[in-house]
Amino acid sequence: MSLIETAAVEGGGSLHQRILSDISEKILSGAWAPGHRIPFEHELTAEYNCSRMTVNKALSQLAKAGLIERRRRSGSFVRRPQSQAAVLEIHDIRIEVEALGLPYRYERLARLKRRSSAEDRALLELTGAGPVLALECLHFAGQRPFAHEQRLINLTAVVEAGEEEFLDIAPGPWLIGRVPWSEAEHRIRAIAADQHIADALDIEPGAPCLVVERRTWSAEHPVTQVRFTYAADSHTLVARFRPSQG
Repeated sequence: MSLIETAAVEGGGSLHQRILSDISEKILSGAWAPGHRIPFEHELTAEYNCSRMTVNKALSQLAKAGLIERRRRSGSFVRRPQSQAAVLEIHDIRIEVEALGLPYRYERLARLKRRSSAEDRALLELTGAGPVLALECLHFAGQRPFAHEQRLINLTAVVEAGEEEFLDIAPGPWLIGRVPWSEAEHRIRAIAADQHIADALDIEPGAPCLVVERRTWSAEHPVTQVRFTYAADSHTLVARFRPSQG
C-alpha cells in the first residue's frame, strides 16, 4: 500500500489526505530538495484551514515513511536519502554522495604540520616521534554537511603530503592515488555529538552520530589514521559475508 493510499484508509478526513498528498508529491517530484524546510505547522494550518492536530498527524506519517525529518525547535525538513557504505571498503565519499543523486562539495577546515604528540603516535601506531600532518575537513551532500573528517598523515611514510594544501582535493582520494595500501583497520562506534561536531554537521548537541575510524599501512609502515563522523540518520554501514569454512 502506498503512502497516499494509506492516508486514504487511515486519515479519517480529506484534508489529512490532501496535505499528505501535496507534500509527498513535492518531495518525490524533486520540487522540494533534500534539506528543504517544510512550512511550519501553523503555516500549514492557515494554508489548509484545518486544525493543528490534522497537520501534525500528516507530518508524523511523512516522518514515519522516511520522507521528512522533524527537528526539535527547528521544524521539519525533507530528509536526505540514506547512504550505505561497505564496512570493509576504502571508498571515496564523493562517489557515495553522488550515488544519492546529490552534488558533492569538499571543504578543508584546518591544516597543521607538526611533530607527532604521544596521542598522534598512539593513533598511528608509530614507534618514535616524527612529522605528521593533521587535517580537518567537511564533506557536503547538496547544501547540507554529510561527513566530518579528522585525519593524521604520517609524513615519514608520505613525504609529499607535507607540501599538499588539500584545498581542492580531499586527502582520502589523494592518498589512494599515490600510496598503495597493504592493510587497513576499521573501528565503528556510536557517539553523542559534542558542540564542535554539532556545529560542523548542523545538528543538535547530543544528537547520535556514527563514527568510522580507519588506519592504513603500506608495507608495514603506518600511513594515515582518519575519523569520519556522520549524523546517525544519514549513514548505514553494510557487511556481506559467508560462513567460515572451518
